[in-house]
Amino acid sequence: MPKVLFIQPTQYARDGRKLATQKRIHLPGLVFPLLAAYTPPHWEVEVCIEVVDRVPFDTDAELIGIGAMGYAIFRALEIAREFKKRGKTVFMGGYMASMVPDEVLAGGPDCVVIGDAEKSYPRLLADWERDGRLARIYDEPVDDLAGLPLPRYELLTAKPIGNMLPVQAGRGCPHLCSFCSIACIYKGRYMTRPVDEVMRDILRVKELGFSSFYLIDDNIVGNPGYLESLVERIRPLKMTWASQCSLNLARNPGLLKKVADSGCNILSFGLESITQDGLDKLNKKWVKVSEHRELLERIADAGIMPSTEMMVGLDSDTEQSIRDTFKFVHDARVPIPRFYILTPMPGSELYAQFKAEGRLLHEDWPRYDGSQCVHRPEKISPEKLTEMYWWLNKKVFSLPSIAHRVLGRKQALLHPKDTLFALVVNLHYRHYLQRGIIPNIF
Repeated sequence: MPKVLFIQPTQYARDGRKLATQKRIHLPGLVFPLLAAYTPPHWEVEVCIEVVDRVPFDTDAELIGIGAMGYAIFRALEIAREFKKRGKTVFMGGYMASMVPDEVLAGGPDCVVIGDAEKSYPRLLADWERDGRLARIYDEPVDDLAGLPLPRYELLTAKPIGNMLPVQAGRGCPHLCSFCSIACIYKGRYMTRPVDEVMRDILRVKELGFSSFYLIDDNIVGNPGYLESLVERIRPLKMTWASQCSLNLARNPGLLKKVADSGCNILSFGLESITQDGLDKLNKKWVKVSEHRELLERIADAGIMPSTEMMVGLDSDTEQSIRDTFKFVHDARVPIPRFYILTPMPGSELYAQFKAEGRLLHEDWPRYDGSQCVHRPEKISPEKLTEMYWWLNKKVFSLPSIAHRVLGRKQALLHPKDTLFALVVNLHYRHYLQRGIIPNIF
């Protein structure tokens, strides 16, 4: 029986030596259970999630599949090279591998799967079974998400995980923000799965004993009619769920209420910045900074806890605007914030622009980790920006700030379970920052 080993690498701390590990996977990914469902029954499948597992370099698997997000790509390449030394066949996928496949191929693996894998992966397995060889690149985009098989969730439930499992609703995003990897891969396409098939997966999650799920979708309000149909089906299940979304949801009070009534308790929003000029230059003019506070309040008042992602280092940023970013998060009592330095990731429109303008400090990609400045902003020096980024994180994730933002919210007592979750997440982020690691939920 042939065997494939899937690996999700973790990431290194800032010193490049210590790996980020933890006792539990709070937000497990879906790609490996889904690919496992595409794997023929005569194959054995094993999954390693490095944040909780040790990579089994002595595995008897002949084929190694590695998928990595963002900065973890460099640990992924390190793992790929080690398996190649041991005579294994290695393929890689994920956003970074898809954006710069030639550079990734030069780093170790036998091949790269670009973008969606539903068509490429079965062909890859067939090629390997035929003569033990793989094409250098597999690139077969998916135009329709209908007919995806039921993910093999048991590969996740065998791990130490949190209280939710992932379910996919859509892929892509209708927007084309210049810094975004999703825009690079999907180029403005937004695809949704049939509601009946999404519900099939949610019911399987419930059958497995979970009362919560994470709805994977890069912008769940990208198709308001679809979202309305979906939440009407979810509501009778009496489950709780989370996802990511744009603040446009708060502009539709009727839909916002239906989303909240269906059990949605946490949504993540890409606010990006408190400076409009900087957002406009990143092709995100549809986000209005002047509305951030009001729209977040509408979300919170509906009973949904907002989580936010923001960047510093936009061309409109100054030392004062970064201090003002802390004040905004503090005053708005954002319960779960995350911050990154604007990073022109290789393969993105922003990278091409900054390179053409001569604004890249270097092309040492392992340093493109979102925690250090790698370009020349217009109004602040790269050194000061990096300094202020860590200042911002230290201020936001100080114990007084956590208490103010999480326990001091007017909704805190109304939703005690969500408040406790937010408190745990903030302390989790604080722990990572103290180790020099960019905060994330694995």
